[in-house]
Amino acid sequence: MKPVTSCIPGRAALTLATLLLAPMVQAQAPAGPAKPVTLTDRPAPLAFADFSWVPGNGGASEKPLSFGAFTGEFRADTVYHHSFNHPRDDTIAGSSEVFRHGEVQVTQLGIGGDFLYKNVMGRLMTQFGLYSQTTPRNDASPTRGQWNLDDAYRFISEAYGGYHFDALRGINLQAGIFMSYIGLWSYYNADNWTYQPSYVSSNTPWFFNGVRAQIFVSDTLKIEPWLVNGWQSYGRFNDGYGVGGQILWRPTGWLSVVGNQYYGTDTLGNPGRRRVHTDDSVMVKYLDRPDGFVSKAAASLTLDAGCEFGGGVGCGSQYFLGFMAYHRLWFAHDRLALTVGGGAITNPGRYLVLLPPINGTTAASGTPYFTANPGDRYQAYDFQVAADVMPQPFITFRLEFNHRAASVPYFSGPGGVTPPGGNQGAPGSLVDGWSPDLVKRESRLTGALMVKL
Repeated sequence: MKPVTSCIPGRAALTLATLLLAPMVQAQAPAGPAKPVTLTDRPAPLAFADFSWVPGNGGASEKPLSFGAFTGEFRADTVYHHSFNHPRDDTIAGSSEVFRHGEVQVTQLGIGGDFLYKNVMGRLMTQFGLYSQTTPRNDASPTRGQWNLDDAYRFISEAYGGYHFDALRGINLQAGIFMSYIGLWSYYNADNWTYQPSYVSSNTPWFFNGVRAQIFVSDTLKIEPWLVNGWQSYGRFNDGYGVGGQILWRPTGWLSVVGNQYYGTDTLGNPGRRRVHTDDSVMVKYLDRPDGFVSKAAASLTLDAGCEFGGGVGCGSQYFLGFMAYHRLWFAHDRLALTVGGGAITNPGRYLVLLPPINGTTAASGTPYFTANPGDRYQAYDFQVAADVMPQPFITFRLEFNHRAASVPYFSGPGGVTPPGGNQGAPGSLVDGWSPDLVKRESRLTGALMVKL
């Protein structure tokens, strides 16, 4: 853990949801008995208004790469980050989207799209560039067993198939790798109001590997249960599965409310430790004046809470609390935009904190330089200011300022997090006579060019 108008918020707006439920265009039949009206002849639920303003849901309604049963999609995310800490190894720590300082890099290049034919569906989206290395690095599950799951999946961000049932206002049953909604922001930065998400989003799942059902109860309500391998994991951490779901409610075109719940056993080698998490967001568009100087205005608030219990820990000392809030203004017929926001978290035990990549540290290896033991304290806050130029809805030029701070040394300082001469020994291990330069604060500038067709 993304369509005429994309209708699902979160880490990725789901293009298939609208395509599957959109009216089916049929040729004019000769005179004769009228054909019965089916559910698929009705307008799509959750698409009665333009929800492209919703965070994680941006993009054009026009689909120029549509060919019969296939609606193609192309994404290019090229970026330059400048950290004012000037790490000498050019490595930026503590982000799931920002990885290198002082260089032009491709975060993601994606080619794929949606397939739909006679209620049979599929979606594929590739991920080339830094995402193909950094996202699998944050999943410890491939170390359990054989077959190199992180290699098998690293170039795929979404890959699933399914079937649409004409029941209620539509039911989709899908299996594979699909985007998560926990944390509101999309995995794809072009869909979001900022490039760097706040901690609530950056430290929660971007994808799930499993099965889901999208149950459109009415034109304004969707219920979506999940059965997944685990918390952003290609495989299982233990012998159980993760379960959860989403409830999305959009009673009007200016309000969107979404709640996500999760339960699983996601500590590698500790099946007695259980995790619960709730993630809830409200999004309000309070101004929509296409011909005004300010053409649109909206705000979002996300609240997260969770904990781990059993297996040597309890919710009193091993928990997660966080929020993020953003405000966005659009100008000049939505060709310009300005976003201000940020958030904060506290996460004793650090079980959701991204490990800095010290000496090649991964989620599986851990590192003595930044421990994640029960009770280890971690508090952090951040804020972002982002300015967007969008001459067409298919492209965004973004300039963004970020400031982040933590209660413990966490971000890459001037000395960097790489030993002299490169990584040494096992990933994350101690290196004699060397230690990483971690600092409590980081400020940076970002310039991005993002294409979404």
